[in-house]
Amino acid sequence: MTRLLLIEGNIAERRARAKSLGIRTSSEIYALSIKAHFPEIAIDVVNAADPDWAIPDGRGFGDYAGFVVSGSALHAYDTDFAVTNQIDLLKQAAEAGLPVFGSCWGLQIAAMAGGGAVRYHPKGKEVGFARKIMPTEAGKSHPMFAHKPPVFDAPCIHYDEVLRLPEGSTLLASNAHSEIQAAVIPLGKTQVWAVQYHPEYDLQQVLAVYSLYADDMVGPDFFADRAELDAYCEKLRTLIAHPGDAGAAWQLGIDADVLDDRTRRGEIISWIETQVLGEAG
Repeated sequence: MTRLLLIEGNIAERRARAKSLGIRTSSEIYALSIKAHFPEIAIDVVNAADPDWAIPDGRGFGDYAGFVVSGSALHAYDTDFAVTNQIDLLKQAAEAGLPVFGSCWGLQIAAMAGGGAVRYHPKGKEVGFARKIMPTEAGKSHPMFAHKPPVFDAPCIHYDEVLRLPEGSTLLASNAHSEIQAAVIPLGKTQVWAVQYHPEYDLQQVLAVYSLYADDMVGPDFFADRAELDAYCEKLRTLIAHPGDAGAAWQLGIDADVLDDRTRRGEIISWIETQVLGEAG
């Protein structure tokens, strides 16, 4: 059986808060997104931000065909255990030769693990949807984007950005907000495929983000007041309940690159197909 090891990037307190609000954790939404397309793949979750973390059932890296890093509310440049342990675990997986995929936090800790740099984004946060992501020349021919259109939007939430990629990395995609939206990072005996956005998110998770970060969403960069945010979220609920509602999709500026599950999750699918299962492109 093909088995993946998935890092839950958030600390226990954060996971408990999500559960109390009826919101899925980062690892839960990731596991669901993978299982939707590869139901035969087994997934183990490790809470690597916890002091008592452990790989389930006493397994080692040799029991896994790949390593996945989910999102996190932590900052990759901090030096507390919850951060450094995840970076160390990623390095160990890389030294074991496991193919790695990471979203958002995954990109940032891979950059740190390889000697790059991460900082608080001077342009501010990118929340909800990263717009008009465009592959670089290297990205246009890379299998990561085999299931994506030439330019696309993607669910996202990040306050930090990768300032500098490690030596030998390949930049695969950018947009107006963040130059480094996707990259391949050499690490140990493997390569990390990573993106700054969240291809694993569905619209329900985007709605949850707006709920969790409502106070941050009200201001000059996003919504003028809470009523405007609530109206936007109500349109999102309409589209979630009725995915074929063309009017709601148009009002929200959401197209098939986000609405179609296979297109939205294309990077994850391509990684599993080519790096984990070894299927020809």
